[in-house]
Amino acid sequence: MQSLTVLGATGSIGVSTLDVVARHPDRYRIFALSGKTQLERLAAQCAQFSAQYAVVDDAASATRLQGLIAEHGARTEVLHGADQLAAIAEAPEVDAVMAAIVGAAGLRPTLAAARAGKRVLLANKEALVMSGALFMAAVEAGGATLLPIDSEHNAVFQALPPTYRRDPAAAGVRRILLTASGGPFRDRHVDTLAGISPDEACAHPNWVMGRKISVDSATMMNKGLEVIEAHWLFGVPPEQIDVVVHRQSVIHSMVEYADGSVLAQLGNPDMRTPIAHALAFPDRINAGVSPLDLCAVGRLDFEKPDPRRFPCLPLAYAALRAGRGVPAVMNAANEVAVDAFLSGRLAYLAIARVVESVMARLASAGDGSIEELESVDAEARALACEWVASAEAA
Repeated sequence: MQSLTVLGATGSIGVSTLDVVARHPDRYRIFALSGKTQLERLAAQCAQFSAQYAVVDDAASATRLQGLIAEHGARTEVLHGADQLAAIAEAPEVDAVMAAIVGAAGLRPTLAAARAGKRVLLANKEALVMSGALFMAAVEAGGATLLPIDSEHNAVFQALPPTYRRDPAAAGVRRILLTASGGPFRDRHVDTLAGISPDEACAHPNWVMGRKISVDSATMMNKGLEVIEAHWLFGVPPEQIDVVVHRQSVIHSMVEYADGSVLAQLGNPDMRTPIAHALAFPDRINAGVSPLDLCAVGRLDFEKPDPRRFPCLPLAYAALRAGRGVPAVMNAANEVAVDAFLSGRLAYLAIARVVESVMARLASAGDGSIEELESVDAEARALACEWVASAEAA
């Protein structure tokens, strides 16, 4: 019986995680859940899974959630604030932590889980994008087990030999190929992208995801974040990480070896597959996902990503090569730009321009401690907000 904390329980990854957990009540129990705005959903989850604790952002949300939980007849204790998020991640009763808070807000509790030696199920890209060296050092020092949840990195993990982390050189890995669906605009002419609406950008053809990650998929910033994440997870330099557009989203990623072999992990596009894999690793459990019917799929297509259509992807490679705090700068600027786009304050094509501009302004950003990285993050957000304000005033 594993005791779990789910950080970001009300988002798409959190909901999928709890769906898998509900199928195996003999294997998993929920210790704590966290959420931000969907308090009714969080209250229902606390009641269904008898969570001991729930954590929200502030006191007002905590008071409201406690009332909603009482209406369900549950006895979950409600806490609030960043320190409590870290507390439910590092608590001694917890075996595994699903790190599914979107954005920089998930960094501190995910680090806390790593330092406490937990099994960390990593769905929060920003932990590695913002602080790759710091986070991997925390995993090593804490003796944590790190299991990737992104379908692409989970696929790579499955395609690598079990001894890879101990002896990468002996594995003979030539390159990692991360697959990308191409998002909702993969077939639109680049000259027609200027007037894209938030609803159009969030209408992903293959996956059901939150609005922020859906926009990142449309711009391919999501894939850029995954390139940086793959670099830290698997110790592979950027020149050995390629992105290929694969519109069917059936092959989730591939590993090419020195002998010419290419190993791929296939499955229906459903996040419950990598979640179940990480929850039960090294065992396999039912995830509730329908079997893959290759005959029904019929064909598998591949193409190179067009940098004119997806300018955020080369920006991510540039941030990775620059190193230091530049990936954190890129991530912060992108979060501000995407939020402005979703709220109707910024044009779709301006997202990449905001990121590029802020990266240029902070090209020598340093890194180091979590406090330094948070300072870099704050400075990048301030500059991005200035850019957005200027665009609105123009």
